[in-house]
Amino acid sequence: MARILVAHGSKRGSTAEIAEWIGETLRDDGHHVDVTAAKDARDVRGYEVVILGGALYAGVWHKDARRFARRHAEALRACSLWLFSSGPLDRTASEKDIPPVRGVAAWMSRLEAAGHATFGGRLDPEQRGIVASSLAKRMAGDHRDREQITAWAKDVSAQSG
Repeated sequence: MARILVAHGSKRGSTAEIAEWIGETLRDDGHHVDVTAAKDARDVRGYEVVILGGALYAGVWHKDARRFARRHAEALRACSLWLFSSGPLDRTASEKDIPPVRGVAAWMSRLEAAGHATFGGRLDPEQRGIVASSLAKRMAGDHRDREQITAWAKDVSAQSG
């Protein structure tokens, strides 16, 4: 079985929880898995597979995911790399395949990623901050589909030996 790192850029914990779900699924399939915040990951060498996820804010991938990709680019090109994004605050990610936003698509190309998935996001109705509280009035809720996330992780697992 493969040694896998699941790294995430998450501001409010929703993307971190998705990363944990992915890690659980991969462990259940027999892989050795480490899950960590992208900002805390120091070395990716030694992992056969890296999964990097980031929350989307106004169509931009979380800064910690972008920094991780930049910092570890050479090592990421040498392993099997998978990316995910979280963020649509509706059910669209469960209803259809949403391609990566332009910035994430650029990282996919630059790092020769094997694949990408977009998952729904979560927004607490009691969010603070001008933008978040305004969005929460219209779009609060948990729009993540755990079955979809688990199925994607199982697909990654099957392709990772």
